[in-house]
Amino acid sequence: MTAKLIDGNALSSTLRGQLADRAAVLKAKGITPCLAVILVGEDPASAVYVRNKVAGCEKTGIRSIKDVYPADVEPIVVLARIAELNADPDVHGILVQLPLPPQFDEDAVLEAISPEKDVDGFHAENVGALMQGKPRFIPCTPYGVMKMLESEGVKLAGAEAVIVGRSNIVGKPMAMLLLAQSCTVTVCHSRSRDLAFHTKRADILVAAVGRPRMITGDMVKPGAVVIDVGINRLPADQGGKLCGDVDMDSVKEVASLLTPVPGGVGPMTITMLLTNTLESAERCVR
Repeated sequence: MTAKLIDGNALSSTLRGQLADRAAVLKAKGITPCLAVILVGEDPASAVYVRNKVAGCEKTGIRSIKDVYPADVEPIVVLARIAELNADPDVHGILVQLPLPPQFDEDAVLEAISPEKDVDGFHAENVGALMQGKPRFIPCTPYGVMKMLESEGVKLAGAEAVIVGRSNIVGKPMAMLLLAQSCTVTVCHSRSRDLAFHTKRADILVAAVGRPRMITGDMVKPGAVVIDVGINRLPADQGGKLCGDVDMDSVKEVASLLTPVPGGVGPMTITMLLTNTLESAERCVR
């Protein structure tokens, strides 16, 4: 068996075309969807993420606002800007790129964003709504994973799903989304004993722990669907290339479906951010 690769770039392109159509409908009604992005500091990876998000907006008909602050900016300045954006009816989504410099309380910054404009889905109110099965905004990476599973017609009800990683950004919301689809969910982490025992039971295995190639073929159930959320850069002496949390060479010989890195979940994350922004704008005409 050789796994079929789920092409995140292709699916993302299809979905973005649909988003552009929806944005055009809104513009005909006098509403231009708008995403505001705040970047603090000069972290190269963060700068790339923000640039890609802004480019995604432009290509789908979503207006973008980008505010860039130096790394030593006082938190009160950023919080004041968030308050302005919260009050602006023409702004439908607000995103603060993480991580923030050490003088910031990241939780306080995320909580300052209006829940109605929290298109990352990180505000406590939106986390609670997701827990109750009534999400306003679904965190973008887990949302993208669910769309990938849907696109491949993966049967979720009754499936054994194992998530490796328990972050607030991926692991925990991923568990809630799969549970809502009637999966039996196990969440593993750095202190899980005998990780392979759990992963080998999984019909659906989501790796989101940030350790290069830690999931190997002998840890995967034959025929499993394997979703690789990890993005890691190998050391220079190993080629310096990007790789995921899954050892693709060994796992592709065991799994039925597999997401590649790069070109898998990554493109879907930004697409779902755009989706959340558009959905926020659409609520203005309901």
